[in-house]
Amino acid sequence: MTNLNTSEGDKISILAFEVANTIVKGFNLQESLSSESIRHLKEEVLLSEAVQELVSEYMDELLKIVAADKRQELRVVSSEVARFGNLSKDPQWHNLDRYFEKISRELNAQRLSTDEAESIMQQLMTLVQFTVELYHELNALDKFEQDFQRKSEEDQKADSLAILKAEIKCQRKHIRHLKKKSLWSKSLDEVVLKLVHLVLFLQLEISNTFGLGSAAADSHIPLTENLSNCQRLGPAGLALHYANTVLQIDALVAGSTTTANTKDALYQSLPPKIKLALRSKIPSLRVVEELTVAVIKYWMEKLLHILVPMATNTSKAHHTFGWVGEWANTVCEVKKKSGIMRIETFHHADKDKVEYYILELLLWFHRLAIRSKADGDAG
Repeated sequence: MTNLNTSEGDKISILAFEVANTIVKGFNLQESLSSESIRHLKEEVLLSEAVQELVSEYMDELLKIVAADKRQELRVVSSEVARFGNLSKDPQWHNLDRYFEKISRELNAQRLSTDEAESIMQQLMTLVQFTVELYHELNALDKFEQDFQRKSEEDQKADSLAILKAEIKCQRKHIRHLKKKSLWSKSLDEVVLKLVHLVLFLQLEISNTFGLGSAAADSHIPLTENLSNCQRLGPAGLALHYANTVLQIDALVAGSTTTANTKDALYQSLPPKIKLALRSKIPSLRVVEELTVAVIKYWMEKLLHILVPMATNTSKAHHTFGWVGEWANTVCEVKKKSGIMRIETFHHADKDKVEYYILELLLWFHRLAIRSKADGDAG
């Protein structure tokens, strides 16, 4: 595929919502590679206490992690673009995955300039906004029609049905207008062409940004080969479980009272390794006089300050873009704030370090319970 061109082709139609979802992923990736985002990454995110303590203190290692994440994000986008290409009647758009793989090794191949890429992405994001509106209006039409059907079966007054029928007619007209302005009525081939150019641009941007050679050279190397020898929570499938544990402890500490039931629920939900370690340490735990409630809470807050931001990000990331409906509800905010980077979650956190911090937090929580009970008895 040396010359990319397109004819009018089929309209995107019902695929509009899936295509919009892919465009948003591409937009988020492109934004994360901007000079402002990379500066924020290097000067704030990677130097944050949580990342330094739980992931790595070495900047080179952290940048390798982020670069691998960005390439993974690009693989997701490019695979979706390839799927759309395979749906085209024009065979030149078939097997784009092979094309992307081949050209990723040719960093001297002609690609869009930054200005051109931003212009194309802006055009696509404008179409996405209309597509989001279309999605919501189609849902509204469905509710109108269900309401009309229900009232018809209930033998509602003719006037009431006439009003509802007029609303449905007006809604359908509005939807026809939105279809013309959104991805729905655009040529699949034309949009795929734009997305192909953006994928090629992003390939080069990632390589230029992180300076780690060609995308193809290390895109399939397991991340663990580039990292220090430790187990990470994401690959171990424990990131969300540990995040929920931290948030549960944080909620208990913030609460004015802690019942036996809430403490028992916390302990029952603990990961097995932490639960076992806790059982071995609690019998020998002593609380000296100097450890007042204020002092204990101070040390707990220090630990929570490290753990809670990552735990919160992990929970948020888990519930983002779960399905098209959630995407449509959140995509309008996409330009207002940058997304959560995987390195800001527990995904890449060192399993042993996080377990140590959670265990320490639980021991301090136990000390708090002992001291609070002793103060209560003394009072």
